Amino acid sequence: MTPESLSTTTADDPAPSPPPGCPAHAKGPGGLHRLYGPGAEDLGELYEHLREEYGPVAPVLLQEDVPMWVVLGHTENLQLVRSPGQFCRDSRIWTPLNEGMIKPDHPLMPHIAWEPICSYAEGDEHLRLRGAVTGAMTTIDHRSLRRHITRYTQILVNRFCESGEADLVGQFAEHLPMAVMCEIFGMAEEYNDRIVQAARDMLRGSETAIASHAYVMEVLQRLTARRRAEPQHDFASHLIRHPAGLTDDEVTKHLWLVLMAAYEATANLLANVLLMVITDDRFYAKLNGGQMTVPEAVEQSLWDEPPFSTVFAYYAKQDTELGGQRIRRGDGLLFAPAAGNIDPRVRPDLSANMQGNRSHLAFGGGPHECPGQDIGRAIADAGVDALLMRLPDVQLDCDEDELSWTESIASRHLVDLPVRFDPKAPQDVRAVPSPHGLPQQQRPPVWQVTAPPPPPQHAPTPSVPASATAPPFAPPQQAPAEPPYGQPPVPQAEPARRRGVWQRLLRWWRGN
Repeated sequence: MTPESLSTTTADDPAPSPPPGCPAHAKGPGGLHRLYGPGAEDLGELYEHLREEYGPVAPVLLQEDVPMWVVLGHTENLQLVRSPGQFCRDSRIWTPLNEGMIKPDHPLMPHIAWEPICSYAEGDEHLRLRGAVTGAMTTIDHRSLRRHITRYTQILVNRFCESGEADLVGQFAEHLPMAVMCEIFGMAEEYNDRIVQAARDMLRGSETAIASHAYVMEVLQRLTARRRAEPQHDFASHLIRHPAGLTDDEVTKHLWLVLMAAYEATANLLANVLLMVITDDRFYAKLNGGQMTVPEAVEQSLWDEPPFSTVFAYYAKQDTELGGQRIRRGDGLLFAPAAGNIDPRVRPDLSANMQGNRSHLAFGGGPHECPGQDIGRAIADAGVDALLMRLPDVQLDCDEDELSWTESIASRHLVDLPVRFDPKAPQDVRAVPSPHGLPQQQRPPVWQVTAPPPPPQHAPTPSVPASATAPPFAPPQQAPAEPPYGQPPVPQAEPARRRGVWQRLLRWWRGN
């Protein structure tokens, strides 16, 4: 799509304006639909209208009526990202940019501007930069990763568990990914409310977004300098030591890229999965019954509500064809996972369970496929699982239709997720997540000469739904030691079936 195809009309034509709410209200020059302003409040509905009118690839207008294609078909999206000989991510060949249609203050410039990072590079340079990122990713120990996720989940839940209510977006989903990524990067001390707020501020594009960006970059520059001088066994150190030989500037920029992509995608994914398992009777019942695992709920969410609605952008390197449309060299195309995931050719029944099917578009594909998707899955999987163990009775604290979303071309965010539950006591962050809080008596058992020693005090066993909950097992033949005079007795666990505990231990160990 080129500007000349739009020359028949202009935004200043004295044609009568259609009434608000009319589908034509979103149309601009050339009769093309705008992806912004009146008529574009519900982009999902607009994409379906475009699919009916144009098929799997549709011409649209971005802010300031910049022409673009949006790819709506599942097959066509895969063709777009898997054809590096035809399409690239280098905006320097984009015709509207070269013809001066994109001003420096264009609201989408942060998504458009080319940077010397792996997301935009091609050929040997892409292999060098991407190789360093994926090489550093392979050094992450996923057993340690899950321990970090569980520990930070415990810390976050401890902050609100006694109140009996929480906002699982602002108090959990927006914090857990940042805490875990700071740990992976080797800067756990930098995790705090300020860096979370800076990340949210930057992604929202507020008036202070530039200052927030500067703060995050300063944190990452300090980390790069520190790890260049004193390397450790963390992601930043492995990125620096990689044979690709990244400069300090390249290291910092790729740390920023990984941090922000992982944070934004995983925060959205966490919120969407939590909403699904709390409100959707099909999933919550299956989770409680042991038939649907949290990882399966994560994959269903990646189909229904991918973290990124569209990705900016791909550009045609030559004249070509896609989805029946003539694409000219220099045209821009939006990769659209949200629209592609509900393509009726691959999902004729949107209510059908997608269990076991990972062919969604949530993490892209081809040379620029998300290298950290397993980390995002792990944070959502282990984080939701640990939270449900701590708060098995959690439920929505408002009507579902009262929930609000913020939507842009790039993504759709759940604003808040108010929930309620029975107040719980804080729990040792090193313990296995459980609905039980800290025991009343933390002193070690006192050994008695006249009685056999008590069994060792283990961490609380993981919880399962109320229908299967049983107290920890204690051998009935062994009597507990009596406490010394003047001390309150140590609470003793009631006996329970051995098999139930073992099943719950296996459930926890396997991540179910």
